[in-house]
Amino acid sequence: MCGIAGFISPARADAAALVPMLARIAHRGPDGQGTFVEGPAALGHCRLAIIDLQGGAQPLYSEDKNFVVVFNGEIYNYRELTTELTALGHTFTTRTDTEVLLHGWEQWGRELLPRLRGMFAFALWDRRAQVLFCARDMFGIKPLYYCRCADGTLLFASEIKAFLDHPSFEKQLNTAQLPLYLSCQYSPGRDTFFAGVQKLLPGHFLEFSEGIVRTTRWVQPAFLPGDTPPAPDELEAVLRQSAEAHKIADVEVAGFLSGGVDSAYLTALARPARTYTISYAEPKYDESFPARALARNLGLRNRVRCISPGEFWDAVPAVQYHMDEPMADAAAVALYFLNREAARDVKVVLSGEGADELFGGYNIYRDPFTARWYNRLPPWLRGGLGAAASLLPPGPGVNFLVRRGLSLEERYFGPTALLTEREKRRLLPGYEGDGDPVCLTESSWDMTEDQDPVTRMQQVDLQLWLAGDILLKADKMSMAHSLELRVPYLDKEVFALAAALPAAVKANARMTKIALRQAAARTLPPSAAARKKLGFPVPVRDWLRQEPYTSRVRAVFSRPAAGEFFNVRLLHTMLNHHLHGGDCWRQIWCVYSFLIWYEQFFGA
Repeated sequence: MCGIAGFISPARADAAALVPMLARIAHRGPDGQGTFVEGPAALGHCRLAIIDLQGGAQPLYSEDKNFVVVFNGEIYNYRELTTELTALGHTFTTRTDTEVLLHGWEQWGRELLPRLRGMFAFALWDRRAQVLFCARDMFGIKPLYYCRCADGTLLFASEIKAFLDHPSFEKQLNTAQLPLYLSCQYSPGRDTFFAGVQKLLPGHFLEFSEGIVRTTRWVQPAFLPGDTPPAPDELEAVLRQSAEAHKIADVEVAGFLSGGVDSAYLTALARPARTYTISYAEPKYDESFPARALARNLGLRNRVRCISPGEFWDAVPAVQYHMDEPMADAAAVALYFLNREAARDVKVVLSGEGADELFGGYNIYRDPFTARWYNRLPPWLRGGLGAAASLLPPGPGVNFLVRRGLSLEERYFGPTALLTEREKRRLLPGYEGDGDPVCLTESSWDMTEDQDPVTRMQQVDLQLWLAGDILLKADKMSMAHSLELRVPYLDKEVFALAAALPAAVKANARMTKIALRQAAARTLPPSAAARKKLGFPVPVRDWLRQEPYTSRVRAVFSRPAAGEFFNVRLLHTMLNHHLHGGDCWRQIWCVYSFLIWYEQFFGA
């Protein structure tokens, strides 16, 4: 919907300091800017007009003008809340969803948050009490960052880059985040690569008053599997209602369509007039053919954007800039082009993020059901085989032995695990093992102690991977092109149903997302409902073995910045190993992405 930025100063706020903050995030809202500056407070908003095109400008004020709000997101049940609040005596002056935040806050205070159905990050200033209140939705669909500066100023914004030009902000690299990133391929947890800058975590709110920052969790989404699965028609009814709610807008809503069941089923339920698909010249990575076939079957327009290797690699600096922190998920670059293509025509798209986390879609969720005979070996033997295998180059058999040599709690922190602790010690001079991402998973393991392995992995992914990778790149790559991306699977009503799914209808040795596929089979062609997950594939593995891309990576690995952080000889060894038949493209891409990101924000 937009971007928000602002600050609370220990003295009188300088309106001039807000101008460059909004300029840095103007791509999030090109339809207008608004500001509120009074006393210590400065709040700003960049608007992408989607609901109440004429009357929805922000900041917006409460009836008595005491509360001021800037808001990024959409509240899909705003009409129902407007009716309820009107009956309670509130008077609305706009048709925008933003206004329910103000009246809802007046009526319910913090208890407004669980009443909201949607994606949101907002900041609300109480002029009389001089208190700032910020909140983020339960899944973390919309980002929000904050920083307490040395002079006492509190900064907040939708993107970190909004802080860079503020006079109170001192840009410093947080090197402690690098080992975590090298394992996860994204920046996990509360901290960021910018010293002092933190994420307001999903399902949390922040209060700032009298110079003190307090953050509190307001909701904890949790999987609690039941005994009886919902009937396919019940599951479809909930998803169809969510799709309809996510289409609420005063502008056209389009859709993204890949070859997977998630986007196919969503498209079949929502029926957007236009759909958009990515393709590559390399056939094994190209999902455009099943996407085109489904679009024809549903009578929908489908535009395919073929990405060439050259433009993919040329876009990496822009992608890393817009991401704010290094992102080694190569799908982010593909999303950059997909969103740019859609933004030529529309302001809003529906996308299938979240289905894998809620319904058990990752192939790693099949792991507990495969090679069960191996689990019957004594733990000491599995551990010894895993330790020995960890000394060998990565590969399918080696990875299996390493993985099965450790308990689930010891090894699992997400569906993508890149560098091991041993590999990081070799790659990072002086690394002492204090960047193990397993330390971030403890709360998830504690709350799922009596659950099945798939549910336990889902809980970890819900808290780390979903917000840190999937949703972050969805937000940043769409907003880079002034496009709002909506995610109907990540709806509170859908989650209530998905959280209670029995383990038997999530995954088994042969299949993932069993319940979702059964429901989708009622609407989709059988081939579409059963299609194996590919995971938005990108041909980086192949391109790394081709010129000029090999030389591009080698050149970046030879720059002085690489020597500041890494064992450069080992970087070139990894690249050579991949060129001669090895498969370490993810590790290479992870380091390359970091170095390109570093150039954008810390280069000369």
